[in-house]
Amino acid sequence: MVRRARRINRELAEVYYYAHPELDFENPFQLLVATVLSAQTTDLRVNQTTPALFAAYPTPEEMAAADPERLEELIRPTGFFRNKARSLLGLSAALRDRFGGEVPDNLEDMVSLPGVGRKTAHVVLGNAFGRPGLTVDTHFGRLVRRWRLTEQTDPEKVEAEIAGIIPKSEWTMFSHRVVFHGRRICHSRKPACGACPITHLCPSYGEGETDPEKAKKLLKYEMGGMPGQRLKPPADYPGQPAPSPGA
Repeated sequence: MVRRARRINRELAEVYYYAHPELDFENPFQLLVATVLSAQTTDLRVNQTTPALFAAYPTPEEMAAADPERLEELIRPTGFFRNKARSLLGLSAALRDRFGGEVPDNLEDMVSLPGVGRKTAHVVLGNAFGRPGLTVDTHFGRLVRRWRLTEQTDPEKVEAEIAGIIPKSEWTMFSHRVVFHGRRICHSRKPACGACPITHLCPSYGEGETDPEKAKKLLKYEMGGMPGQRLKPPADYPGQPAPSPGA
């Protein structure tokens, strides 16, 4: 099982060589806020919302002092905006009062912030600070169970079991690859088994559509010929236009 898990990681690394966080951000604070907003919505919706939010409140100090109603209105498109606004006000105040306006770079301090759990903390630590972490979201949990790498459903138990299988240096990128695969091919209700590049490693092959042509129609984002979720994607993202001369 360990050998199979590591081979899945290697083969997904070839397919999703460009895997990356799909939230737009320029600094740890922006990524922290965007990750909190991403609960129960798409990263694209968050990316459409955060430019105006960060223009209004670019720092923890300014967000902590925000008028709650204005903050709620700015983040309304992401859903659950009242709860999310309370989390953003609380974590911004905590960053201002306890951490000098800086996002902490360790798990213990990160999860002490209002509205920040292990999943959010690992996203920020892995992608803003380069500290390896497994991001156990719904896609990740679904796929590692389909691959029979764990039977756990509790995110912390899933994290602990997968941490014992995948090398620590690969945790952050393995998380990205698994989430990419879950969003693009191995969907929740109807996985595109017939278009999956790792069927030979998957004990759940056949749960979804196995006909290659029908499966191809289920593919999403760049796999289905459409853009990804970032509005400011990395330069090496598939289908990105080459920069214009002098840019």
